[in-house]
Amino acid sequence: MKPESDRRTFLARIGLLGAAVAAGGLLAPAGGRAQTLDDVVAGLRPVLGELARDTLNGLVVMTCPGPDAYSKAQGTPRGEPGALEARATDFMITSLDHFVPFPDQLGAALAQGLAAGLDGSGVVLPGSLAGLPLGSVRTLDDALTTLLGNNATLPLSSVVALLLNLVATQANPASVNGLFLSPFARLSFADKCRAFELLEGPDPDLLSTLDSKAPAPFTETLSGVLRFLAGALFEVSAYGSYGEWGVYDAKAKTITRRPVGWELSGYQPDGVVHGWDEFKGYYQGRKKVAN
Repeated sequence: MKPESDRRTFLARIGLLGAAVAAGGLLAPAGGRAQTLDDVVAGLRPVLGELARDTLNGLVVMTCPGPDAYSKAQGTPRGEPGALEARATDFMITSLDHFVPFPDQLGAALAQGLAAGLDGSGVVLPGSLAGLPLGSVRTLDDALTTLLGNNATLPLSSVVALLLNLVATQANPASVNGLFLSPFARLSFADKCRAFELLEGPDPDLLSTLDSKAPAPFTETLSGVLRFLAGALFEVSAYGSYGEWGVYDAKAKTITRRPVGWELSGYQPDGVVHGWDEFKGYYQGRKKVAN
């Protein structure tokens, strides 16, 4: 069994320990009775959801910063509306959870790799987290392993968030504590770029660890999948920021207001145009041809 300090360090590095404490009650026995693993698994789901949203808020402002707190925290605030006003985070969560395939075996391999990453991290926890009851930490760790072991019970947005937070603490160990729930959202823009370098690098330690835990046929291919995922995160983020998804009314089949991306790019400055007159007549006034 792994040392308890390693368990706490791992949970803090992926942002889960701080998020669970912020959610309140998850680590404390409910009504004085001991919490079962099922209790903690059920309580962990909404915590993971909040952690994923916070992490992805920190991601989408990389491609389209605005006047929000996440853009300010990364050091690139702008006066005009950005990704958060465009609801790019909602677009990311919907896309990752419902449209991106993620095999069960790959989810289990990623869980094993993430768990293996707790060994020898050397990240010092804030004092308030270090004093948590060891039994509750162990249960939280077991609950996460249970959820990660089957992707049918854990949305991909949460898996992505855990992965981003893990590399965030590699890019800057101080990100285990601070504003926001997630370590990734606490990073500066330069540190976020450094975190993606670690994820996409040719042979980073993290990917080597994940590869070694992947079952066949994913052995030696998981790193490539994660590199693709890292690139796709930026593409989906930009698409959600500049598209119409956030203001599209599916029932009325129209947009409810001018999209943020249109404003930023100057697209359709005079409002929506329902087609153009494209037929200009026949070439040189011709009315017919012989053959």
